[in-house]
Amino acid sequence: MLISIQALRALAAWMVVCHHFMQIFFDFHAQGPIGHFFSVRGAVGVDIFFVISGLVIYLSTHDKPQAPKDFLLNRVLRIVPAYWIYTLAMGLLLVSAGAYMPHGQISWSTFLASLLFIPAENPGGYGLYPTLNVGWTLNYEMFFYLVFSLVFMVPRRCRPLLVASVLFVVVECVTRFGLVSRFYANNIVYEFVLGIVIGIAWRRGWIRAGFWWPLALIGLGMVSIYRLEPDNRLLDWGLPSALIVLGCVAMEPWFKGSQWLKSLGDRSYSVYLLHLLVLYAGWFITQHVEVDP
Repeated sequence: MLISIQALRALAAWMVVCHHFMQIFFDFHAQGPIGHFFSVRGAVGVDIFFVISGLVIYLSTHDKPQAPKDFLLNRVLRIVPAYWIYTLAMGLLLVSAGAYMPHGQISWSTFLASLLFIPAENPGGYGLYPTLNVGWTLNYEMFFYLVFSLVFMVPRRCRPLLVASVLFVVVECVTRFGLVSRFYANNIVYEFVLGIVIGIAWRRGWIRAGFWWPLALIGLGMVSIYRLEPDNRLLDWGLPSALIVLGCVAMEPWFKGSQWLKSLGDRSYSVYLLHLLVLYAGWFITQHVEVDP
């Protein structure tokens, strides 16, 4: 695993944490450019996650022939147990204190759909979000894993094209006919392909290590995200996120060997899943629990 990507993964997770913190406690009202960035643009951590996911999955499977079911089983074991635990915890929180929380509603049907990664309208009425809201990204992740599992049935040189083609057909065609949920008619899924492209470039030695030019690339990506509204998620946030990931990959020699950055990256998934529970619990305490002076 590239340590630079582990560090970026941790940063992306905490960007999402800051975004939701500003949403829950300050209704996205922030002062100053930094506060504004994390308040309004912190959600771009998801886009960075998706690019990283495409990169990591490609690199980790490139030289490892395996059956599609073995690949999927490995992914399920990595993703599902923690997600189910935190989804159950959120469900218990909503059942016990949902009446005191914003959009704090739950139903058995949506709870089960959440556990099975099936997009469903949240009973709170704010869209296709699972019981643990951040799980919407995992619905895309599991979809990507399912598509990627097909690559082990074709020659290695055809794999990136196969993934891109299947994603295109589903997003642009299948969803239009109502054969799968409209949830998947979102070009954010192409960000996984951007990660695969970066992985190919890294494997072939096309990414030259450096410091200043990758730093400039990262800066360009951050400025673009700050200036652009995500009207077209792939172009406005996906491509700049790919620039940031590419810049970090090129700076790998500066990160290599840092165990604490690796540790932060290893914990990023738990941070991502847990933070809403902590924030909602904190909001409930500040709003409904009186503290004696």
